[in-house]
Amino acid sequence: MRYGLAIDIEYCTGCQSCNIACKQEHGFDTGTFGIIVTEHIYPKLDGKVQIDFVPFPTTLCDLCAHRRASGEDDVPACAHNCQSKCIEFGDLEMLTKAAEKMKRPLLYLK
Repeated sequence: MRYGLAIDIEYCTGCQSCNIACKQEHGFDTGTFGIIVTEHIYPKLDGKVQIDFVPFPTTLCDLCAHRRASGEDDVPACAHNCQSKCIEFGDLEMLTKAAEKMKRPLLYLK
């Protein structure tokens, strides 16, 4: 069974909680990331500016396999600590259903 994350970028505020939680969970050094939040700024047709924050797992992301295997928690640290609750963890079927309810979903499968 494949697992992953569904992220609704409509509600990400760029707070970096996912990034910090991941770094602390894995003990990553400075400059090493399991998830990175990028900022995207672009003009809209109405002349206003749109700013999006996009959390994106890196190749180091293992969806906190050790947390789930130990029974410590059933979700990765990024999803557990997301302040806007825009990151959901689950299997492909669950994520597909969750993404259907999201305004601007991003799916990451491992």
